[in-house]
Amino acid sequence: MNTQAEQVEYPEIAFLCEIGERIAASAPLHLVLRRVVEFISDVVMCDSCFIYVLENGELILKASKNPHAEVIGRLKLRLGQGITGWVAEHRKPVVIGRNAFEDPRFLSFTELPEDRYEAFLSVPVLCGDKVVGVINVQHRQPHGYSKRETQLIATIGFLVGTEVERARIEAEQVKFSDLPEARKLVEQAAQTLERDLGWDQADARAEIEKHSRLSGKSMKEVASAIMLYEELRREAYQSS
Repeated sequence: MNTQAEQVEYPEIAFLCEIGERIAASAPLHLVLRRVVEFISDVVMCDSCFIYVLENGELILKASKNPHAEVIGRLKLRLGQGITGWVAEHRKPVVIGRNAFEDPRFLSFTELPEDRYEAFLSVPVLCGDKVVGVINVQHRQPHGYSKRETQLIATIGFLVGTEVERARIEAEQVKFSDLPEARKLVEQAAQTLERDLGWDQADARAEIEKHSRLSGKSMKEVASAIMLYEELRREAYQSS
């Protein structure tokens, strides 16, 4: 077990453990992202930190070190648009130590004064080989980003990527649950599991939700697979 002294000596390890615990506890995504911004800002000592999340083909600003309440959840970028969009499209980090605003990929937003900062580090947030967001770090003055800083933020990106994907799947589940036909299909699949496995309704639905989360598929897709298997099993029994 790590002692308090070890956690102070290795704050990165302590933070990664903390984020892992938050993810395991299914903490709300916005709280996880806020904690990530706080940690990166302290460790890298940056003047700005943004986290964008990919939703429906667009990168949406979800968290910021500096107060930008008017653009959080509203500022959007297409894949390939600006340095941030380039990072998401190519799944590669961009490291610029000075004059970031002179980079040909740069795109300025009047809502973000940070766009005139000198140094810029942009790292993709990944879930497996899938891009789900981007983390940006900026400094007012020129700054030589070390390999350690880049690797640390990339590691955080991998860890947070699973949480971003989980949130996306859950949002999709909510969307599908609002559709009568999808809700009915999930209920039928849960009833099938109840009958075949002797589970109660809550356990059956929880199992569908778990497989949805682990497979990256919607509850509707998981329910469809269960019902297809049930149909094939019934046909095989009837023909035997």
